[in-house]
Amino acid sequence: MDFILPSTPPAGGIPWQKVIPPLIPRLNGTYGQYNWSPKLLIPDTDNTSSAEVNCDDSGFTVQVDVKHFNPEDLMVKVIGDFVEVQGKHEEKKDGSGVTTRQFNRRYRIPKGVDTMALESAVSPDGILIISAPMLQTEDSRILT
Repeated sequence: MDFILPSTPPAGGIPWQKVIPPLIPRLNGTYGQYNWSPKLLIPDTDNTSSAEVNCDDSGFTVQVDVKHFNPEDLMVKVIGDFVEVQGKHEEKKDGSGVTTRQFNRRYRIPKGVDTMALESAVSPDGILIISAPMLQTEDSRILT
């Protein structure tokens, strides 16, 4: 099956070299004057983790990047052995359109963490910090 590309992209431009090649049954190659590869079709994203989870003798800590959300857009709750973080903000104008952001994340709470003392706060640089101390045991209460 042949596809005919316009000699020039329409005003405002659809990048035909990114749209048409996936319809051709090859992974890499050329089509007319266009060279392409699947990499052209994959959006650039930041592959770094947006959360960090730590648990040691002092307690349990989760740090989540929430810089695109206001504190009132976030909800942190404990459900069973998990702490669940939800974020959602209503539509915001973004140029000629609108944007809605939403996420849900769950983190398993390790055994021995005092979930009744769990606290959360958002830092000035947009990091949600969830922390809880370890449960006190009889051995740890004895002072020597």
